[in-house]
Amino acid sequence: MSSFQYADLSKMIDHSLLNPTFTNEQLEAGIQLAIAHDVGSVCIMPYYHKRCAELLAGTTVAPSSTVGFPHGGHATRTKLFEAERLIEEGCLELDMVTNISAVLSGNWKLVEQEIDAIVKMAHVANRRVKVIFENCYLNSEQKIRLCKICCASQADWVKTSTGYGTGGATMEDLQLMLDNVKAPVQVKAAGGIRDCDALIKVWSMGVTRVGSSRTSEMLGEVRNRLGLPPIGPIVAASAASNY
Repeated sequence: MSSFQYADLSKMIDHSLLNPTFTNEQLEAGIQLAIAHDVGSVCIMPYYHKRCAELLAGTTVAPSSTVGFPHGGHATRTKLFEAERLIEEGCLELDMVTNISAVLSGNWKLVEQEIDAIVKMAHVANRRVKVIFENCYLNSEQKIRLCKICCASQADWVKTSTGYGTGGATMEDLQLMLDNVKAPVQVKAAGGIRDCDALIKVWSMGVTRVGSSRTSEMLGEVRNRLGLPPIGPIVAASAASNY
């Protein structure tokens, strides 16, 4: 008998709609898919976030979007402006890319100040922040230091990757991050969790969120293993012409 319920795994998923080639129609269909599968959030390109928040209103799926995506090299003021606008549009969770260049340069003061500023702004508005490390470019010492910075700033999640670097989440990195954060800081995996078995494994490790564009395949298999009926065809709302 399975040791998990459907919601244990579905609510881990941040359904990723960040592919820059997605059309409005594909974004609309992706939002409806996320609602049908009752995921944790839809993480969507910022320009379409307002529409996403409108469609998710009244559901149990949170609207989320990105700050400083995908390379993290934006000026801190730019990231703060992005965060402020998303908050005004109803974004509940912000996935912020840390300044990778600053991390690699050892400019920890900039890194600390930026993370702290974004987290404070979000928390004042009762929003949550996931800080993206992009681990494929970092060594273990840098990853651990980022974990400590995020704990000091009280970020809500530390996140392995954008999904657009040279590599995604690995089990080794997830364990390293889990070992170096303290509650209430949680760990999110992104890039590399591609099937039901991997999803179950990271859930059992203590990872609480997974960014994925393979939501239908993974959760379809979860439903199959639990003996639940499959999700029917997804019917998207008409794409809004002003987005």
